[in-house]
Amino acid sequence: MATIEKGAEAPDFELPSNIEDNGRPGKKIKLSDYRGTKNVVLAFYPLSFSPICTRENACFKDDLPKFDSADTQVLGISVDSHWVQHAFAKQQGIPYPLLCDFNPKGAVGAKYGLYLEDKGFDARATVIVDKAGKVAWVKVQDLGAARDDAEILAALAALS
Repeated sequence: MATIEKGAEAPDFELPSNIEDNGRPGKKIKLSDYRGTKNVVLAFYPLSFSPICTRENACFKDDLPKFDSADTQVLGISVDSHWVQHAFAKQQGIPYPLLCDFNPKGAVGAKYGLYLEDKGFDARATVIVDKAGKVAWVKVQDLGAARDDAEILAALAALS
């Protein structure tokens, strides 16, 4: 499947997250809940606790005020379970939701053309969904290369 393209309607999804609901992680987050109110950065990453993914999420955390200023919600997405996402967010102090593309494994990544079947996880990729629910920007990184928040923030600035 080809990677989703700029201008396409962003496929809606609802995934469990690291956020607690009734004292347990797994609160469901739906992409369409942000439609009309916020841009959304979908930060697909291979696996929580891996070195590059850990550094990237630390950068998102550090730059979160800039994303907030751009009227943007960051959502991390990996194939990890909500328990793993909960532990990862807690250990790293990550304040934004980490979503679980866990069951069926990689289903949301596949909708965006980002699930790497041969590896069993989602690609390292960024998809910006604008307030109207359209894909405004897409970048797939090499697995060993971290994304650049400045580049993402520049793409968000171009939306206004």
